[in-house]
Amino acid sequence: MNKLPEKTIGRLSEYRRTLLNCLAKGKTHIYSHELASLHNITPVQVRRDIMLIGYSTTLKKGYDVKALIDVIGDIIDTEDGLNAAVIGIGNLGKAITAYFNGKRSKLRIVATFDVNPDKTNRVISGVKCYAMADFEKMVKDLDISIGILTVPPEEAAQVTERLIMSGIKGILNYTSTSLNVSPNVYLEEYDMITSIEKVAYFVKQQNKES
Repeated sequence: MNKLPEKTIGRLSEYRRTLLNCLAKGKTHIYSHELASLHNITPVQVRRDIMLIGYSTTLKKGYDVKALIDVIGDIIDTEDGLNAAVIGIGNLGKAITAYFNGKRSKLRIVATFDVNPDKTNRVISGVKCYAMADFEKMVKDLDISIGILTVPPEEAAQVTERLIMSGIKGILNYTSTSLNVSPNVYLEEYDMITSIEKVAYFVKQQNKES
């Protein structure tokens, strides 16, 4: 299969989360228009995404929920799974670690890191926190390939350089600092302030119209 677009991968992850909820409620089949409605997109977009991963159905009752979950899993997940680490175990780092762990069997947060000695060598949010001095060693020992960055913005660039030099292949940046990475490292940036301001802008527009 050819490399899928980033937006398609994002939607597939969202579809799987919805499908897992449907399966837990006993729903065995779902139509494209039902899935589209749950994600505020068009049925055409849902069908296009699902066709891209080579799944189709001739059933009049829609897609088989369990089968579609498995197909999406084959696309997104790796066979042996991947290990991630949270760098910066402040309030946000703790929340991410506590929320994510156990949600996916093929993607695990296996370590957290911090420079504060009061936090290191302790289990925080269910995961052991290591000193940044041990970062390179633990990345190798725990086979960590993904870094989730929740450090102060002024430290983001320096820490990112260290992540890349340690062999990290994917970085999720939760800081407000835009990062530059080498072409062989995948970077996803999430700026919470920008996202909230975008929501505020559209609320402002709605208030003007009402």
